[in-house]
Amino acid sequence: MINDRRRNRVLILFAHPAFEKSRVNRRLVDAIKDLEGITFHDLYEAYPELHIRVEREQALLEQHDVVVLQHPFFWYSTPAMLKEWEDLVLQHGWAFGKDGTALQGKKILNAITAGGRESAYQPKGYNHFTIRQLLAPIEQSFRLCGMEYLPPFVAHGTHGMGHEVMDRHADEYRRFIIALRDDTLNWSALAGLERVNADLDALIRDV
Repeated sequence: MINDRRRNRVLILFAHPAFEKSRVNRRLVDAIKDLEGITFHDLYEAYPELHIRVEREQALLEQHDVVVLQHPFFWYSTPAMLKEWEDLVLQHGWAFGKDGTALQGKKILNAITAGGRESAYQPKGYNHFTIRQLLAPIEQSFRLCGMEYLPPFVAHGTHGMGHEVMDRHADEYRRFIIALRDDTLNWSALAGLERVNADLDALIRDV
């Protein structure tokens, strides 16, 4: 039984338009879907006609302390549904602007899969920018909403990724989500990291 002395309510906001073809995201989802105290919310499954229910989504956000945006890194950004979700759900007067304080103090991060290896996401690499730099518009959007943006969880090199590496990423993702839920992360050690799963052992506190 989990000690409820300090337990975060974690929302996994998942977006993948071709989930049935995914290998890595499916493995990550399988690793965390059964966790107690975690809400897994698949946007494409919830809205097959792409009509987002704004009030429902806002209520979900209000009910959770930590939000994880899990998605493939499509064209250096998110799948279209997640961008639509941002445009509709993060309303002025609710998420930001005058009286827009609903998300103040909550934590948020991206959990992404990227086809390229980590070496490709460097100033002198194939993609010219780091993942963290490419996520800057998302980071700033949620900072505007008063949320604390955490470094992303990144599974690099998904093209041709073998089962052993996939399993390692899945195990790390499960450990990380549990640490988010149970508040066993060394929050001060997150500052400046490119990705949280570079060395989880250094981030997760023994309790």
